[in-house]
Amino acid sequence: MRFVFKSLLLPFGAGLAGAAVYVNLFMATPMPVASGDQQQQGTMPIHQTNWQLPPAALEANAFADAARRSTNSVVFVKTLSGDEYAPTSYFDLLFGRRSGAVASSGSGVIYSQDGYIITNNHVVEGAKIVEVVHQRRTYKAAVVGTDPATDLAVLKVDATGLPAIALGHSATVEVGEWALAVGNPFNLTSTVTAGIVSAKGREISFGKGLFPLESFIQTDAAINPGNSGGALVNSRGELIGINTAILSQTGSYAGYGFAVPVDVVRKVVEDLIQYGEVQKAFVGAEVIDLDLNKAAELNVKADRGVVVSHVPQEGAAARAGLKAGDVITRVNDIPVESRGQFDEIISYYSPGDNISVGYIRRNQPHQTTLTLTNREGGTSILRREVFTSESLGADLEKVSKVEREVLNIGQGVRVTNIRRGFMRRLGIQEGFVITSINEAPIEDPERLVAILSKIRGRVIIEGVNTKGVKGYYQYYF
Repeated sequence: MRFVFKSLLLPFGAGLAGAAVYVNLFMATPMPVASGDQQQQGTMPIHQTNWQLPPAALEANAFADAARRSTNSVVFVKTLSGDEYAPTSYFDLLFGRRSGAVASSGSGVIYSQDGYIITNNHVVEGAKIVEVVHQRRTYKAAVVGTDPATDLAVLKVDATGLPAIALGHSATVEVGEWALAVGNPFNLTSTVTAGIVSAKGREISFGKGLFPLESFIQTDAAINPGNSGGALVNSRGELIGINTAILSQTGSYAGYGFAVPVDVVRKVVEDLIQYGEVQKAFVGAEVIDLDLNKAAELNVKADRGVVVSHVPQEGAAARAGLKAGDVITRVNDIPVESRGQFDEIISYYSPGDNISVGYIRRNQPHQTTLTLTNREGGTSILRREVFTSESLGADLEKVSKVEREVLNIGQGVRVTNIRRGFMRRLGIQEGFVITSINEAPIEDPERLVAILSKIRGRVIIEGVNTKGVKGYYQYYF
């Protein structure tokens, strides 16, 4: 019996010990309950626990919130370009002959509640009809202004109470942070893709004109045809860039997209709304990137900045004391890393603004104050004057002083918006600058039209293209 009693006592004692351990370890900590508003002894409501979503779920929630904040501010832009917009005969309708009209589409971002919309210049370039679709409603849109240098354009629709997007600051954007691209790729409206900011200040040789701004935000959020003019937003749904280009050999997404930084967008859009053109500021000097070879050539110890390569006489840089070979390292206490970033910093300012420039000369630090100028070398507000010639089938504008210095010409008139007419028959390219006709200097559009309207026989038109290469066109009346 003693043996039996001892045999029963051992497991009984072990059971008591296990129960005591369970009570001490588990019952001492209050457990959450799924219901009940009042806290009971040993329990508390589930909404007061310290339980949190895993990181992946938190990121997903942030993406959803950013999409909700930004999607309604992105619109669908439809354009129609060409010389004719309808079939010219019954046979055109019957056999489906093309009338010369070309339809295309892109995206846009609502900038203000009263109908101003941002898009890309290349989305509306050459368009005769522009329409904006927002929440299944279609608006006729007018082009307020364009800026090929940044590939931006501003549209205006007759509407109020539109959901304007919240603006962020691209200067504070960091490489590696999340970004969402919102747009209408392949006509798929309100499409959102996610990625990260993979680089800043990227130069891709995309801009047009003599002074293109090459300082893009690079992202791996998927951007495809139709995304152009759409929004790149941060995790708070704030605009940090306007999607503009992709790097691809096929024309579709291949890993990298590029957006114009919102700090640049803000300045460009405000100028286009107020003045009809961008009040671009110039430093009066040409700069190039500083690399190890250039640093060794100049015997400069600096490892970053831009080198002043050319300083025209009587320009802003010359008046500030800058010389060729100087290495600019700072602008208003902002470190200068590259030419693209330098151009971006200058784009924030207007003619007449003063900036502090830190530079190195003969390995000695210097600082000067520079007054930025406009394209004519002054500080006043300039408005673009375009002369439209129906007989020549083109728009004409006088070339500015800054452009004449870059192109190394004494005078000239630029040919733009070429349509049916003499300029197209002649084969003149968009942006060509006419400097003389039969050796007669061309200084303004009126003189160009007057000469061509009277001349007979052989005509030789001389000038330079957008890259500064001289050439001529020949024609017989």
